[in-house]
Amino acid sequence: MAINRVFLIVLDSYGIGYAEDASLFGDEGSNTLKSIIASKEYDCPNLEKLGLFNIDKIDYKQGIENPIGCYARAKEQSMGKDTTIGHWEIAGIISKEPMPTYPNGFPDYILEEFEKRTGKKCICNKPYSGTEVIKDFGKEHMETGDLILYTSADSVFQIAAHEDIVPIEKLYEYCEIAREMLQGKDGVGRVIARPFDGEYPFKRTPRRHDYSLIPPKNTMLDYLKENGYETISVGKIYDIFAGKGMSESNLTKSNVEGMEKSIELLEKDFKGLAFINLVDFDMIYGHRNDVDGYAKASTVFDKQLGEFIDKMKDEDMLIITADHGCDPSFKGTDHSRENVPILAYGKALRENINLGTRESFADIGKTILDIFDIDNDIAGASFKREILK
Repeated sequence: MAINRVFLIVLDSYGIGYAEDASLFGDEGSNTLKSIIASKEYDCPNLEKLGLFNIDKIDYKQGIENPIGCYARAKEQSMGKDTTIGHWEIAGIISKEPMPTYPNGFPDYILEEFEKRTGKKCICNKPYSGTEVIKDFGKEHMETGDLILYTSADSVFQIAAHEDIVPIEKLYEYCEIAREMLQGKDGVGRVIARPFDGEYPFKRTPRRHDYSLIPPKNTMLDYLKENGYETISVGKIYDIFAGKGMSESNLTKSNVEGMEKSIELLEKDFKGLAFINLVDFDMIYGHRNDVDGYAKASTVFDKQLGEFIDKMKDEDMLIITADHGCDPSFKGTDHSRENVPILAYGKALRENINLGTRESFADIGKTILDIFDIDNDIAGASFKREILK
């Protein structure tokens, strides 16, 4: 049975245990999945049915006897633990050099150039929690109109502004200026617009927008599109790849909306890939150390996953994975260097296949291109033969 459509769902930050090289990142002991399953809010029978707890090295919860999916643990080969690098690796690019980070804030030459080009002063300019930074600098921003510039442990240049002070299109314009500036050695993974509104202590709005670096070479998306297949983005996938290799974009405001859109796509007549990112796990719960919130969001996703599986066509294939970890019970609020799950399911696939430990996230992209019989030179090793009936 031929596969006509692949639905690739990235549960943003859904790590399953610290990686072998986690000590390089200060992340030994992190385990996102182990943290959230301890919550009373966690109830995910569909993920369990696919084989989540049958994955190698998951010894903190018993797997079921006969899972219906194929399952694996995947290592990250890229030198980073952020969204851009993780997704790029899934799509076949291994980043040997880490993207630049700024633990002491951005240097004067960047700040001065940005202020010159935008005509706006900046405040803060240091690593900060996105929710805390608007509490601590929001009032000053409201009084002066200065932009709130901040970063994190990741390779990001983030600009926060109140929508009554800086109209959203103007904020996007400032981010585009920053993206144009920040190339080469200062080529941060993402420039992010972080709008907020309301009264103190303020609330972030859903009109966040990410401006990523353009991938340095072709990914699975480019090969699919060049060979006449559709490449449909749901969530922030389009932003992560700067639109490169994408044929359609569907922006979403939440995990729930992302899954609703994905379920709608099951009814659409297309051949190719739907690439879906569910960011709430990371943005709303992981970075805010909200274990119960993360667990509850997982439970809500799992219910929608059951509906998704029920509506899959015989020629459809589902892959579920993650791009990094963000253990909500671990020290700090940053991403954690973790292995990620791979769960694959479809009527054309075999059941209860343990794919072991994959050496790279890129095995996913390689397999998808192999499914569609597309010659390519991306990184990774295909597991097509192991999973197809």
